[in-house]
Amino acid sequence: MQLKIIFLSPFAITAEIENDFPHFSPFSYNVLLNGEEKITNGRKNVFSIEGLVPDREYRLLLKAENREAELQFRTSPIEYILSVKDFGAKGDGRNDDTLAIQAAIMACPQNGVVYFPKGNYLIKSIFLKSDLQIYLPAGSKLSASPERAAYPLLPGVIRGRTAELVLGSWEGNPLDIYASPVTGLDADRVTIYGQGEIDCSGDKGPWWQEPKKKFAAFRPRGIFLNNCREVRIQGITLKNAPSWSIHPFYCDEIGFYDIKILNPPDAPNTDGLNPESSQNVEIIGVHFSVGDDCIAIKSGKIYMAKKHPRPTANLEIRNCLMERGHGAVVFGSEISGGAENVSVTKCVFRETDRGLRIKTRRGRGNEPINNVVFKNIVMEGVENAFVINMFYFCDPDGKTEYVYSKKALPVDERTPALGSFRFQDITAKDTKVSAGYFYGLPESPIKEIILENIIVEYSEEEVYGKPAMMSYIEDFTKLGFYFNNVASVKIKNVALAGQKGDKFIFENVQKIENN
Repeated sequence: MQLKIIFLSPFAITAEIENDFPHFSPFSYNVLLNGEEKITNGRKNVFSIEGLVPDREYRLLLKAENREAELQFRTSPIEYILSVKDFGAKGDGRNDDTLAIQAAIMACPQNGVVYFPKGNYLIKSIFLKSDLQIYLPAGSKLSASPERAAYPLLPGVIRGRTAELVLGSWEGNPLDIYASPVTGLDADRVTIYGQGEIDCSGDKGPWWQEPKKKFAAFRPRGIFLNNCREVRIQGITLKNAPSWSIHPFYCDEIGFYDIKILNPPDAPNTDGLNPESSQNVEIIGVHFSVGDDCIAIKSGKIYMAKKHPRPTANLEIRNCLMERGHGAVVFGSEISGGAENVSVTKCVFRETDRGLRIKTRRGRGNEPINNVVFKNIVMEGVENAFVINMFYFCDPDGKTEYVYSKKALPVDERTPALGSFRFQDITAKDTKVSAGYFYGLPESPIKEIILENIIVEYSEEEVYGKPAMMSYIEDFTKLGFYFNNVASVKIKNVALAGQKGDKFIFENVQKIENN
């Protein structure tokens, strides 16, 4: 048994148990820090400890039955601790602490940390800056205002003499949005950590009523990061987001470690974490329970792909728990800039509508989604384990003939392209509607689907539903694997138990290898 450090700050550490078990350890364990027990009967592969002392040596010992693992580390030094209460914040849950917190942020030097003592801090929007640490320990809470009038606006686009500046984004286009409770614009080398809470108050304000309507602007996120580099967020719980919970937009080298993202299951568009045109992203040990997709990988609609082309690339998603979302890991549908090199490993998907979900359609552009690997995944009660849908019908024009036609249309710059997808070492239990539903375009088939070492067991009850959001398909229950308009399908050691009809259905598939 091995341990490794995946996050370390002056006051907190996150470690990961290296094993082959998705999200949960097969054994319970205790964690001792310099001989003092900090975690009792732990079960997660990723765990955190806070309340450390800067610039101190530590010995971390994980003890389980008949086994143990050890780490030695030293916390980094810090020169200045800026308590927000020294800047006038009350933390009493009644007074507005926005200006005091913003003053502490702006005053914090590179070798300092903004610290929140225990309390409930009412905020509007707070803005991050470069070279910033924020420590939000257990017992400290940021409570965002539920009022629209409390938030400044971020213009979608500001046009200069020779270029344009995109500040706001809504569903893949540069549109006006409200600033978020936590907003970062061109903020580099930012770390937010601790086991405190950010309550975005989506349940108290107007955000979830008329969710698609633009008032002065479209809804804020929970945390919005625009063009940021080297950002790490650890430990916190973020809940009740007005729309998407965390939205990295054109960011690079960002990481999320052992955080919780919690929204009611009926809260509209409250996706968990949506990296858009962002690269080199780590999402490790995150617990999602949300009202839409848990993770939605995006790269804008076709305007952004033409004017500001940037794929989302090099994503590592590992040891996460994804509950009750529409999809666990989703691509699109705003994916015009493409996506590549995405690895999803050792995760548990629990009672989501779909496990893997790729949604695109004609009109989204021709930058490919390619080199996607799902490995060592457990799905529990997922309605549809795998869905790739190139006829996605949402958006105002989604039900037009151009989108839904099953005829081969001319290939142009608007035609989406899907590359290689590998699904390996996956168990899906209590599956309801379909094991896999892969539907490419006749003029642009899915290039390659590889299924290896997969077990699908179906629910005893009959639950009917449409496996994909596309026009003119019927309801199914306990459907096997369906392939249409796919260039190559490779199947090895795939077992289904309890399906209705054939295990594999192939239509318009050019090459099949079934071992």
